[in-house]
Amino acid sequence: MKKVFELEDLDCANCAAKMQDAIAKIEGVDSVSVNFLSQKMTLEAADDIFDAVLKKAVKTIKKVEPDCRVIL
Repeated sequence: MKKVFELEDLDCANCAAKMQDAIAKIEGVDSVSVNFLSQKMTLEAADDIFDAVLKKAVKTIKKVEPDCRVIL
């Protein structure tokens, strides 16, 4: 499953790159892209574990940039 999520208050391209690198290391992530200009994250993972992977991705985003919110 591949879904696109809007990110709110993503402050810099460097933070977006850090998020992308950290999320890519999560087990079950097939692909991830965090785009600073469009303020969007594209996440791809298997359907049966997608919700668990998304939950871990949201936690990872909060660690990198506490002010950033994922619009679910």
